[in-house]
Amino acid sequence: MSWTLRREDVLTGQQLRDMLQENPASAARAILIAAQENMVDAQALLGQILLDGTGIEQDAALALTWFQIAARNGHAMATNMAGRCHEHGWGCEPDASKAAAFYRQAAEAELDWGFYNYGNLLATGRGVNKDQARALACYRKAAQMGHAKSMNMLGRYLEEGVCCERDLAAAHDWYRRSAEGGDFRGQFSHAAVLADEGLIDQALVWFETALRIGNLNFLRVSRKTLLSSSHAQVRALAIAYHQRAAELGDASDLHELSALSVSD
Repeated sequence: MSWTLRREDVLTGQQLRDMLQENPASAARAILIAAQENMVDAQALLGQILLDGTGIEQDAALALTWFQIAARNGHAMATNMAGRCHEHGWGCEPDASKAAAFYRQAAEAELDWGFYNYGNLLATGRGVNKDQARALACYRKAAQMGHAKSMNMLGRYLEEGVCCERDLAAAHDWYRRSAEGGDFRGQFSHAAVLADEGLIDQALVWFETALRIGNLNFLRVSRKTLLSSSHAQVRALAIAYHQRAAELGDASDLHELSALSVSD
């Protein structure tokens, strides 16, 4: 089936996903034509498929160009993605200051991801002056909008009392909501709370869920936390975290796994 897009068509997320799943190359051609016709949603999507190499040759520099075009046309997610390109050096030299400017613009457009990413830079002082209070405000805003990763971050601030009154009950509630929203760090945080409360069976379910979907950096940090647990069942999960990190990582992860196996 050959897909065509017209200016008057409404590009819903489901329509675009269906197009790309059925015939990525044909869909990419149609999206390119639509983007050149100044359909803003298509411009943003073109940036994404160029970044991912879906149905089209991967080209991070061209992806950034289209994200920036869509951003100038008022597309909030494209603005956020331009920020990510500048933060991570996708198609350009890494530049945290430029990333911060795009994230701030996306946040001003009330995009949850904009608040989250801008909050991350504020929290760490990358590209902007470090400002934990403003970071907290960004995470809180995004969390209230239903952003799962921000829920976990808000929980951390509340648990540690950073720029706010310490509130463990509220922190634990945000961890739970983050976990249920699908964030692997939130799942790990929620599991840790359950383990501390002695609800080991429930904790293990969430630890294992986080293991399945967590990225390499998360696995590397979390495996150490698991090893320090006072609960033997939780400590036993550390080997699974090490194994998964070894699958995703490099020689250092294999060395960590070997060292753990020897110590056992």
